[in-house]
Amino acid sequence: MIEIQLPDGSKLPFEAPVNGLQIAEKISVNLAKAALATIVDGTLTDLMTPITTNATVSIVTTKTPESLEILRHSTAHTLAQAVEALYPNAKATIGPAIDNGFYYDFHGIILKEEDLPKIEAKMAEIVAADLEITRSVVSRETARDIFTKRGETFKVELIDDLPEDVKEVSLYAQGDYVELCRGPHLPRTGLIGKAFKLTKVAAAYWRGDSNRESLQRVYGTAFWSEKELKAYFDLMAEAEKRDHRKIGKALDLFYFDPTAPGCPYWLPKGLKMYNILLDYWRKEHEKAGYQEFAGPLMNSKVLWETSGHWAHYKDDMYLLTATEMAENEVYALKPMSCPSTMLLFNLKTRSYQDLPIRFSDVDMIHRNEASGALNGMFRVREFHQDDAHIFITEDQIEEEYERLFALADQFYNLFGLKYEMKLSTRPDDFIGDIETWNRAEDALRRILDKHCGKGNYALKEKDGAFYGPKVDIAMKDALGREWQTGTFQLDFQLAGRFGCKYIDKDGSQKTPVVIHRVLYGSLERFMGVLTEHFAGAFPVWICPVQVRLLPVSDKHREAAQKILDKLQAAGIRAEMERQSNTIGYQIREAHNAKIPYAVIIGDKEIESNTISVRDRTGAQKNAISLDDFIATVKKVNDTQSLNLWD
Repeated sequence: MIEIQLPDGSKLPFEAPVNGLQIAEKISVNLAKAALATIVDGTLTDLMTPITTNATVSIVTTKTPESLEILRHSTAHTLAQAVEALYPNAKATIGPAIDNGFYYDFHGIILKEEDLPKIEAKMAEIVAADLEITRSVVSRETARDIFTKRGETFKVELIDDLPEDVKEVSLYAQGDYVELCRGPHLPRTGLIGKAFKLTKVAAAYWRGDSNRESLQRVYGTAFWSEKELKAYFDLMAEAEKRDHRKIGKALDLFYFDPTAPGCPYWLPKGLKMYNILLDYWRKEHEKAGYQEFAGPLMNSKVLWETSGHWAHYKDDMYLLTATEMAENEVYALKPMSCPSTMLLFNLKTRSYQDLPIRFSDVDMIHRNEASGALNGMFRVREFHQDDAHIFITEDQIEEEYERLFALADQFYNLFGLKYEMKLSTRPDDFIGDIETWNRAEDALRRILDKHCGKGNYALKEKDGAFYGPKVDIAMKDALGREWQTGTFQLDFQLAGRFGCKYIDKDGSQKTPVVIHRVLYGSLERFMGVLTEHFAGAFPVWICPVQVRLLPVSDKHREAAQKILDKLQAAGIRAEMERQSNTIGYQIREAHNAKIPYAVIIGDKEIESNTISVRDRTGAQKNAISLDDFIATVKKVNDTQSLNLWD
């Protein structure tokens, strides 16, 4: 007897092993028709996979969030089948579902964008054929023989690299196309429907290694309806308009030069914004009890060996070796600040009465990102991370996390950014013992259950740092896109590796717990997010230029200069159009530059001792006093309002 518990708590008995389709049929005919897959004890599985023990089961339909992953994974396989049918020399490698669609990598072919419609047409044929998608489990030796005979050397390598204790693998077949895959997949290709689209081709390397074979990557996306597909591409069109790389160049904020890939130049206006963001960060952190420090740009590998980063992060570091001063020493440019903070803690004898100790820094960080992963300000090799490390006792964890959540609310609400929290758990390459990890994860679960409500946060299995679980901040911008920014990591490991101790109440020495945390994430990425969130129309308080004076003609420049002087004396960031252009041209230029306020000075304004103001939305206010305007701008600036006319 097998007992299946449904999401509503009810239970269904079965005499023998059962699959998701049979469970759906027992519930209702309509559910059986709509069933696509099964979630068994929290794990997504195929609809026809046997369930042999008591389990909690839910049926996946197109209305289930997890269904998109299955749809896109099945569409990726259909892409691979189509490419191999059209290009016999092509060898499919891997093809996962990703956040907004899927991709598949191929060896042995070079594709262009104009080839995509032909591939889509072949995919449509496979979908129309409504091929059954079947799963089989075979020994790894059998699978290796199958793919060796087919010349699928990449699949053979994947099989060979499996852990020794893996004796069986799963294969998926649709028609004559057979794939090595864990699944799950849709029951039939016909369920894919018509709402899919291939989007672009790109270069890739086998297993992300630039020393391995070059591959051709094909990206695509898929939805359950053509309406959803259209909405997605409408969103992508809007995102293209908001591309921070284009806006950053147009507004003179930041720049990338080929001589320093992944290392941005902060232009004067962008650096002004950077400093405003950092000034706010410093002021609020000082109020919250943080002590800012600065550390070296590079450290000996001894430091990174002690912390564990050498074993877990070496490939992502920039190494410096064989200098004249120290031929046998190896140094690395700093990829994070946590080891330096441990040294700082150890400079003095610490008491339990000193804790929490909150150290913060905004040092420059370097990480050796692959060239193909670089993406404007979102993924760079050189950046400034608004880092902090908080040394606490174990019984201070919950209180400190509540303080961090309040600080996150303050910072993100300032920009109208919505966010959700995600719990990231122990990765495979963790350090320390399981018991300590369980204690740390349990602590974060209790904190999140209390703060967010039980279960009202996402779970990212095996995505924690190698030294501890973490709460990640997933921020959503104006288009609903999600960005990873802040993170609050709970660490029971590194302080012990560095011998950090504090004197407890009873005189004994204890190892502190450490919270690693960032809010902006990095100033570079945060600047990119803000640029796209606001489409360059930033809140007044962070705008590098808040007001531009537009003299109607050269004879009005003297009066405009006096107004400019008064604005600047009031602490308003103002500038004046220096070239003799028509007022219409000046207004367009101010609008294109996203200047919050354009102040027009002509005969009428001089005669009435007033000004006319046109804001960047096109709204205009005439005949207002300069003093009233200054008061308005200062209020908007001081209150850090998202509006122009509070």
